[in-house]
Amino acid sequence: YLLSFSNEELIQKIMGGVRKNEIEASKKAHLYELMEDHYPFYLDPMPNLYFTRDPAATIGDGLTINKMREPARRRESLFMEYIIKHHPRFANHNVQVWLDRDYKFPIEGGDELILNAETIAIGVSARTSAKAIERLAKNLFSRQNKFKKVVAIELPKCRAFMHLDTVFTMVDYDKFTIHPAIQGPKGNMNIYILEKGSDEETLKITHRTSLMDTLKEVLGLSELVLIPCGGGDAIASAREQWNDGSNTLAIAPGVVVTYDRNYVSNALLREHGVEVIEVLSSELSRGRGGPRCMSMPIVRKDI
Repeated sequence: YLLSFSNEELIQKIMGGVRKNEIEASKKAHLYELMEDHYPFYLDPMPNLYFTRDPAATIGDGLTINKMREPARRRESLFMEYIIKHHPRFANHNVQVWLDRDYKFPIEGGDELILNAETIAIGVSARTSAKAIERLAKNLFSRQNKFKKVVAIELPKCRAFMHLDTVFTMVDYDKFTIHPAIQGPKGNMNIYILEKGSDEETLKITHRTSLMDTLKEVLGLSELVLIPCGGGDAIASAREQWNDGSNTLAIAPGVVVTYDRNYVSNALLREHGVEVIEVLSSELSRGRGGPRCMSMPIVRKDI
């Protein structure tokens, strides 16, 4: 059935799903076939595919092709794998795959945040495993590239804080948005700095408890700003975080795309000198992902 389509139609069908009523059924000869089945699909659609951040992430001159945590999203990373392995544009390029979708532990792009040319932050979240982060760090440090540090940030394991970028994003060289609820009463949390060890299978791991101090250390800054989602107000911060107030998409240092409904967080960003480009959100936000979730950077300028 699928082979009857053109390439473009085939891709659309794989994304949109194959309904049972599309395919002419053969005569039913077995009991299990005769028993009524109300499920409409032979091949399920992929409604989460518009959150393009998660199936893969570019890191330096390579990328991770991610094993998604939930079975409903596992097929999504197949597209990037086929593009990298088979598309003519990549045939003569040695694209590093730091981690592929066949690795046994999950990692998702919403947890992968490039801080600078030498440092990547990764959320240890409901969707990304500590074991996957450790494997990625070893692969990065053992191959030719500029990365020297991986900062693993432990998050509460809950739906609202699904990925690092739902509670923490970078908006400028020295400015970040943050949802206050990811920190303890005294601003403490579990953070681990991973660096190259004595050999390719060894890591030096250092524990930290202050996000502010850790960011200053790895970025080489004396000062930086954490801008609280919803202004830190208990009600506004919870409401705007649920509507992806922390999920900003930085398209240049100090220039971000946000949802228009998060007016408290947007006003705070502007007060801190950040240019805010608001997009309509009444429909897009229903999928529970923001502007950063809906983007997949491929090439970054060295700025």
